[in-house]
Amino acid sequence: MITVLLLLHLFVTIALIGTILIQRSEGGGLGIGGSQGMGSFMSGRGTATLLTRSTAVLGTAFMVLSLALAVMNRGASTGTGHDILSQPPASSSPASTN
Repeated sequence: MITVLLLLHLFVTIALIGTILIQRSEGGGLGIGGSQGMGSFMSGRGTATLLTRSTAVLGTAFMVLSLALAVMNRGASTGTGHDILSQPPASSSPASTN
């Protein structure tokens, strides 16, 4: 189950990065060029709305998946303590030389 969530989290992260990088820095539509380059697919305003909503949905999915993974891995520690600094160091004997 955790592996599936990790893969989904990876895909959402890549899609979120791509969606953010496509946007113009001033909040316009696609940063590839003007609306002339896109033809009659979408207007500049429609593209900005689509990218804004896509960013919001992907950001929400990212946060929900992050919280779900954190809750699922909360008790996965194998040991008495959850902090590696609270455990005493393992005793090691010096190597004997022959």
